[in-house]
Amino acid sequence: MAQPISYFSPGPAKIPDVVLERVQEQLVQYGTTGVSLMELSHRSKEFAVFLNATEAIIRELMCIPDNYKVLFMQGGGCGQFAAVPLNLISRTGKADYIVTGSWSSKAAQEAAKYGKVNQVVPKRERYTGVPDRSSWTLDPDASYFYYCANETIEGVEFHSVPEVPEGVPLVCDMSSNYFSKPVDVSKFGLIYGGAQKNIGCAGVTLVIIRDDLLGNSQPICPTIFDYTIMAKNKSIYNTPPSFAIHVLGEVLIWVKEEGGVAEMEKRALQKSKLIYSIVDESRGFYSNSIDPINRSRMNVVFRVGMGGGSEELEKKFLDEAAQLGLLSLKGHRSVGGIRASLYNAITKADTQRLADFMTKFLKENKN
Repeated sequence: MAQPISYFSPGPAKIPDVVLERVQEQLVQYGTTGVSLMELSHRSKEFAVFLNATEAIIRELMCIPDNYKVLFMQGGGCGQFAAVPLNLISRTGKADYIVTGSWSSKAAQEAAKYGKVNQVVPKRERYTGVPDRSSWTLDPDASYFYYCANETIEGVEFHSVPEVPEGVPLVCDMSSNYFSKPVDVSKFGLIYGGAQKNIGCAGVTLVIIRDDLLGNSQPICPTIFDYTIMAKNKSIYNTPPSFAIHVLGEVLIWVKEEGGVAEMEKRALQKSKLIYSIVDESRGFYSNSIDPINRSRMNVVFRVGMGGGSEELEKKFLDEAAQLGLLSLKGHRSVGGIRASLYNAITKADTQRLADFMTKFLKENKN
């Protein structure tokens, strides 16, 4: 009997089995069109139907107000590192960035090409949480305030929305925790995220932007990164990532069927608590250096071995896990260790399998 697979990849990540089956059925022929889902013209009425349906379920699940546009773009999160300042920084030429991990650091570096970036907290050698609000240096004249809601590499997550000066739009990278909990969209000027971590496959970037922030792009902004042009053309100024958009829509249908984002939040807390509890109760055999109030529900990172980790033990951990079908647990190359990504599609059963293995591995190797 084949070993069951539990896939903890940080991205491209697991997609629910039922979604893969639905997409498989449409791959050769989409509905009654006679052509594959991947061949369907983006100018066809059939494409318009599923594009509108995808936007509708996004709006429903996130309770998006009417004065926000939903855009389907390309270029991933890294593309948005440039698109955000190219569209928004021109108001004052300045922006606030809080750097809490590798991705927000890269975003700040990219934005500095297009305006003045104020890093609201001092640069640190290691990212272990979100610095206390009292230590932030904010610019009330910033064009926007930028943060990454969940740092996949370091395992740092914001569990509340940052408070910023009145009139400063809040911009958030939600690539890795999109649709994992309820969000008050009205608090944000712009939200974006690549789909490949938590809500679909690689290829589409979901952008949600407030209407009053449109129309401010810099002259050098590439047309396909111009939010105003993309909004005016309903995301089909050029050929959009049609297949990825459809997969995104199917994933969100699944989220709705499973109980919506409130249910996803409940599951995320249960799954992450299960793994963190084993780490915390291991008496140092497993270790996590992130401030408990900022531990990620999506990406649980830890070291294996007393004294902060042993590369030899971690290799053994990964090898034995892989033999059991527990895949893609290796930490990012920049930080090492172990990383279990517990996105929406990871089931409680997947998480329990990992927990059982961790408990067994501890008993067999603690000495």
